[in-house]
Amino acid sequence: MSQPAITVDKVSLAYRVAKDRAGTMKEFAINLLKRQVQYEPLWALDNVSFDVPKGEVFAVVGPNGAGKSTLLKVLAGVLPPTSGRVVVRGLVSPLIELGGGMNHEMTGRENIVLFGTLLGRPPDVMRQRVDAIAEWAELTEFLDHPLRGYSTGMSSRLAFAIATDVKPEILLVDEVLSVGDEKFRRKSTQRISELMDGGTTVILVSHNLPTVRRMAERVMWLDRGRIKAIGDAEEIVDAYEASV
Repeated sequence: MSQPAITVDKVSLAYRVAKDRAGTMKEFAINLLKRQVQYEPLWALDNVSFDVPKGEVFAVVGPNGAGKSTLLKVLAGVLPPTSGRVVVRGLVSPLIELGGGMNHEMTGRENIVLFGTLLGRPPDVMRQRVDAIAEWAELTEFLDHPLRGYSTGMSSRLAFAIATDVKPEILLVDEVLSVGDEKFRRKSTQRISELMDGGTTVILVSHNLPTVRRMAERVMWLDRGRIKAIGDAEEIVDAYEASV
């Protein structure tokens, strides 16, 4: 039996939150210099364990603040867990914050190379893929304009096109399918479907439950950083909908 694409073993993650919040930034800075600021942990993830087999579409649902986006950042290697172990087997493309990691003072062309390199692809390869990526994103005429002149939708299209240009082994998707206009949503959904059909493992975070029902095989329900339920997509989504 092959190893799973992702193994999450007893993972917890705590953010440090100031215990005694100062009324102003000046008071906070003074307390910090005097070492009088005390912190308490805020547990975004609490003893989370699961496996995702290769090629599975695995969704994560839950209310705001449940720890869904934090979990994806842990899987992407952006945040180290406070405790526990994460093993990710394969090339990862994170679609967590579209446009994050891009430089708004650089042109679209330069950002394609920059963002692709941050995703682990050779710069020379990215330079060769510039025209094809810009064409898919429908941004060819804006390719040599600084990103600061792009709308949010244009930046999202560019980031999505870069991240999905090469077939990843693992795709992390955080609410991307609700970004942009209807045409972009249809186009991005189609591309993700093509990746899924090609065997890419997909971890999907979404509040769009019809999309979760349609695309996912299994679903995990998170609540306040803990697993409330995990199993068949229809069953878990039904239970989650009933709770809200």
